[in-house]
Amino acid sequence: MTDNKVKVLLVEDDKNLGFLLKEYLIAKNYEADLYFDGEQGYKAFLKNHYEICILDIMMPIKDGFSLASDIRQINSLIPIIFLTAKSMKEDILEGFKIGADDYISKPFSMEELLFRIEAILRRTKPNQSAINKSIYKLGKYIFDYNKCSLLIDEKTIKLTTKESELLRMLCNNANSVLDRNFALKTIWLDDNYFNARSMDVYITKLRKLLKDEPSIEIINVHGKGFKLII
Repeated sequence: MTDNKVKVLLVEDDKNLGFLLKEYLIAKNYEADLYFDGEQGYKAFLKNHYEICILDIMMPIKDGFSLASDIRQINSLIPIIFLTAKSMKEDILEGFKIGADDYISKPFSMEELLFRIEAILRRTKPNQSAINKSIYKLGKYIFDYNKCSLLIDEKTIKLTTKESELLRMLCNNANSVLDRNFALKTIWLDDNYFNARSMDVYITKLRKLLKDEPSIEIINVHGKGFKLII
């Protein structure tokens, strides 16, 4: 590959296969984190930056389809490959509906998996660089996630960490609904009543901060969440 190793999220409940896949990917100059159930995989995805996900479908606690759906709410472009012992047409269709980039049935050769990973990365790399950026243009505003700041007309507005995290989630889901409970669990780690009220306060503040740009609007989607309209 390249000097910068591609970081892979590997979630497979068969420990023997999981360790085998991890060692193979490391030998091929990838960096791979291995987890054995969907919940572990989800927590790892929230904490780390990955460039591709390889997910088993039949897993305890949280299955691969549920995990992929949760990942898609955070990052709509990251490539996902499903591993499965199933070959039913319905399962394959379900995987692609969720947003799978590829689907490989067990048993498979390591070489085949590697070829599929490399083909997907060649196709999606430009999109990945876009989604992983830290600077966003919002009309007249420049939002710098790393610096927790909004720049408008050479004036810098400082954001709190939570404001910055919430605005980035809205930006990464621009013109799509950001699920309310998902945002709460990701940023506040709990969707209880008090955190929900806190998030409403942050949304109100972000609206005020962005009020000087008429092409930008954060709307409530009843019963679902919020949408940043650009």
